[in-house]
Amino acid sequence: MTPKPAGPPDGGWGWVVAAAAFAVNGLSYGLLRSLGLALPDLAEHFDRSTQDTAWVSALALAVQQAASPVGSALSTRWGARPVVMVGGVLTSLGFVFSAFARSLLHLYLGLGVLAGSGWALVFAPALGTLSRYFSRRRVLAVGLALTGNGASSLLLAPTLQLLLDSFGWRGALLLLGAITLHLAPCGALLRPLVLPDDPPAPPRGPLAALGLDLFARRAFLVFALGTALVGGGYFVPYVHLAPHALDLGLGGYGAALVVAVAAVGDAGARLISGWLADQGWVALSRLLAVFGALTGLGLLAVGLVPLVGSREGCEGALLAAAGAYGLSAGSYAPLVFGVLPGLVGVGGVVQATGLVMMLMSLGGLLGPPLSGFLRDETGDFTASFLACGSFILSGSFIYMGLPGALPSCRPASRPATPPPERGELLPAPQVALLSPGGPQSALDTAC
Repeated sequence: MTPKPAGPPDGGWGWVVAAAAFAVNGLSYGLLRSLGLALPDLAEHFDRSTQDTAWVSALALAVQQAASPVGSALSTRWGARPVVMVGGVLTSLGFVFSAFARSLLHLYLGLGVLAGSGWALVFAPALGTLSRYFSRRRVLAVGLALTGNGASSLLLAPTLQLLLDSFGWRGALLLLGAITLHLAPCGALLRPLVLPDDPPAPPRGPLAALGLDLFARRAFLVFALGTALVGGGYFVPYVHLAPHALDLGLGGYGAALVVAVAAVGDAGARLISGWLADQGWVALSRLLAVFGALTGLGLLAVGLVPLVGSREGCEGALLAAAGAYGLSAGSYAPLVFGVLPGLVGVGGVVQATGLVMMLMSLGGLLGPPLSGFLRDETGDFTASFLACGSFILSGSFIYMGLPGALPSCRPASRPATPPPERGELLPAPQVALLSPGGPQSALDTAC
């Protein structure tokens, strides 16, 4: 029998798991972010509206996130390694099937249902396994893995545009099917880790396996509501940032540059945000609310670009707004998953990750089609980005109900220690206020 370690190793094979999660994130969300470049070609080929083609990416996002609790449950029962490997094969088959599509329905089934189901089996188990390997540097490790999104977008956006120009959308999807097959070896690197807080046996019953009992915790319920609203706008740039740039006359490679700028800001901010969160200077819930609000403001800025200048001279403004959005969205992303062990404990983090993905799917299914509908009605994406930015701001406001999100005045205690593993949020940093009588008669207060 292998003895259980005293706690997460905070390194070692955990860095290999982080590299695997990096690739998994890049080949899922990074690819989804770049896929918007193909939507205009699909709309032209099938003679359909922007709203209709937006459902391709929206369904992929929604299925990937709505089915994530299933991936988490299977991972809890059978282990993350086989589940992620099977998910990689399903994702690849979805792209290959879609390359031979004769209608949008085939794309809905191939990219939306089949590839989306494969992504549902890879992301939550990979990220949940990574969280189990780290404690003190958990948010930094999660941020490092999530930079795969930005790095992949930086590489795949111009590559996909080149493939579309060279081979058309069918050839591009066929080659993407070969690329996404690399998810399978990434799953093979997810070595199981047994921790002292793990239950002695897998959960019995569907509700326990999916982790639905976590909604009985007030803090997780507040987090869930805020995350569902944020999901209504967070993924709109994945689908419509490139078409927005095309509408403004930037051309195919100009649109790819806008996506790449957002990706660079996103990737760099994830590392910085992860490092900042691990220092314990500011409560994770407060950082989550602040960076969520900044992400909403960034989307508002992207939508307002056509209103502040002429279409001919808006390239610089759109690049700046996309960079600001990328920085804020990248800072927000690792905090969503980094705060989970503090809400549910490290033993429930895999199930909680799947539930978070399901919650974001509720908004992810609404956001891109709503954005496409507003574009068809108004002629541009201004109203789309304004509406979706408002969703994110609303969700960030709800995050203020989490413990530690707002400053408070109460008797001070010792400075915060590394995040506990049993589901208690890291306390807010404490500042001692001295009374006029001097240090001896001071009433220490944390604000």
